[in-house]
Amino acid sequence: MAHFTVIGLGRFGIAASMELIYLGHTVTGVDRDAKIAEKYVDDFTQVIICDSTDENALKELDLINSEAVLVAIGEDMESSLLCILALKKLGVKEIWVKASSRAHHTIVSKLGVARIIHPEEEMGVRVAQALNYPMVNDYLSIGHGLYVVEIHIKSHLDGQSLGDVLSASKGRVEAVMIKREQETFLQLKHDFVFQTHDVLLLSGTRTSLKSLVPRLV
Repeated sequence: MAHFTVIGLGRFGIAASMELIYLGHTVTGVDRDAKIAEKYVDDFTQVIICDSTDENALKELDLINSEAVLVAIGEDMESSLLCILALKKLGVKEIWVKASSRAHHTIVSKLGVARIIHPEEEMGVRVAQALNYPMVNDYLSIGHGLYVVEIHIKSHLDGQSLGDVLSASKGRVEAVMIKREQETFLQLKHDFVFQTHDVLLLSGTRTSLKSLVPRLV
């Protein structure tokens, strides 16, 4: 379990905070709006009313002890940038930032933060992938052009082997795991036989994963 601080309790900040709490972490929520802070006071580990652009105010939050600080301030780019600069001065190392525009991203990228997030763009990509490949339930980019995708096995693949399904990828796609109800199968061999409703995790490049589409539809 780790502790995180989320600055800016709009829809994105709240969603990220609630998921962190669900995953077993503790979260301090920070917002300058007292009404918002009071609304979520029972959901967070703690909620603090604070002007996040004020370095002296942030100094009172003991942010160094947070695993990471997520700056989730919305459309107010100036407040976001001032908050980041204050966090840098306070010695916070792991700063994640929600960027609201390309200009915002460009400026933030010069400040040496750990990660810049574009929620709308990233969700747009996920929706497009889901529309384009309906057999893919979810996917995750793991860097260097590699992805992990979650595939729900349909009835037409029932009884087929893992090797049959992966043959089109010519060894460029690896099976990470198969989940069957309460069972989990690792270290998979090519003679593993699918059943309808199995959940398959595959890893590979986008091109190599795409080569499997004819076998999956």
